[in-house]
Amino acid sequence: MTHWFTTTIVETGRLPLFFLMIGFAASFLFIRISTRMIRAEVSWWPGNVTPGGLHIHHVVFGLVMMLVSGFGFIALANEHTPVANCVLAALFGIGSALVLDEFALVLHLEDVYWSQQGRTSIDAVFVAFAITVLFVLGVHPLGLTDGDIDTDGGVMVAASVSLLALQYGLAVITLLKGKVWTGLLGLFVPILIIVGAIRVARPVSPWARWHYADRPKKQHRAVLREKKYRAPISRAKIRTQEFIAGRFDTDSSS
Repeated sequence: MTHWFTTTIVETGRLPLFFLMIGFAASFLFIRISTRMIRAEVSWWPGNVTPGGLHIHHVVFGLVMMLVSGFGFIALANEHTPVANCVLAALFGIGSALVLDEFALVLHLEDVYWSQQGRTSIDAVFVAFAITVLFVLGVHPLGLTDGDIDTDGGVMVAASVSLLALQYGLAVITLLKGKVWTGLLGLFVPILIIVGAIRVARPVSPWARWHYADRPKKQHRAVLREKKYRAPISRAKIRTQEFIAGRFDTDSSS
């Protein structure tokens, strides 16, 4: 295990990414434990930060941490500071988790932390963590690694650029069809976006609204697939979300 960590993470220069991942995961788990303890009104657990009666959401602390770490990275960009890079990366991961944990609040501009809309935050955290893990393991989207674009000759450059345009075009179509996980992870595993772009869209997606309004058979197929395949997956996802993050209901207090 030590040899794998050294050769895969340290020697490849991905140690700051590893610290970002650890900071992100630890911060998210801690803040979820904290908010669940506050919600349960555990007497010995520190409550919300409310100076003068103003509830300061943890997204504020996350934004500050991201700004500080981002400034630090820029200030040290021309210096060889491996230790500082790891510290700043961990700080950025902590801040990112705090921000994404309240992504739904930022999106809706209201406190929906424990409401049904609050699940959007957990989706954002899961997607961000999954992408971070892939980067830590050295898996990058096409176009973000050396050698993706062949610079030997105009024909090869055109072919490489066309391939990238095709991949990202398929990713956009997949996302418009309401398949967020497939679209994002498909940037790392191209077969996913090929399948996602070809298959029928989810019935409430932008693609379905634009293209299925006058095609009732297509819309009916989308609804049937949603009930048969997507609904069980969604229920399993919700159970996983609530196991980690707590039960969501109509109570928006935090």
